[in-house]
Amino acid sequence: MDIASVIGLILGFVAIIGGQVLEGGKVSSIIQPTALIIVMGGSIGATMLSTPMADFLRGLGLIRKVFFEPKSNAEEIKTFLVEVSSVARRDGVLALENRLHDTPDPLIGKALRHVVDGLEPAFIKALLESEIDINESKEEAALKIFEAAGGFAPTIGILGAVLGLIHTMENLADPSKIGEGIAVAFVATVYGVGSANLVFLPMANKLKRKLRLRGIIQEMIMEGVLAIQEGINPRIVEERLKIYLEKKEEPAKAA
Repeated sequence: MDIASVIGLILGFVAIIGGQVLEGGKVSSIIQPTALIIVMGGSIGATMLSTPMADFLRGLGLIRKVFFEPKSNAEEIKTFLVEVSSVARRDGVLALENRLHDTPDPLIGKALRHVVDGLEPAFIKALLESEIDINESKEEAALKIFEAAGGFAPTIGILGAVLGLIHTMENLADPSKIGEGIAVAFVATVYGVGSANLVFLPMANKLKRKLRLRGIIQEMIMEGVLAIQEGINPRIVEERLKIYLEKKEEPAKAA
């Protein structure tokens, strides 16, 4: 589990609710189902309108990646590639067929299958690069639904506030309800700005970071498999792969 994501989400909501309580306000004042329906429904609807359904559904599938770490990790993959490089150097690449079903990453299994089948290194590299590029393009398009929702939510929140004010103005005959009505109306704005800056945009940034790390791991897999096919000494293979582990720890560059 990605502890930072869980703690960050909880801390954000606790800070807002806690601030409301410390200011003497009631928690019930910012719990408005109607405003929630307007903001969430409107934001999701606008996002679906601006996004192909395949990308939208794929984006929903990415939510799990925000809160959970991948089953395999770079260190585990590096260790596996070094092990199979020793097997290939000692017994030949055909001996790798016994290791195709216990790989820590599906891409390794596909790549090693190409090696066992005797494909040319240049062809294997082209196949892997194509698959990596396609997967990255799909995930980049999918994570943009969170950026889109983060852009729509504040505006939908303002729309909800205006609707609430209209409702309040229709009840001017009862002055005692005007203040309460205006307060309720602005809850929609809180939901819009809050959901954008506490949920949608942070999720998009986290997924961008994880997509970048996934790309580095895939590059490491391609480098390792091609080195295995070339018959390079396992110690040299390990040194090559360590470069990717160091690259993985580098902070993301600002766009």
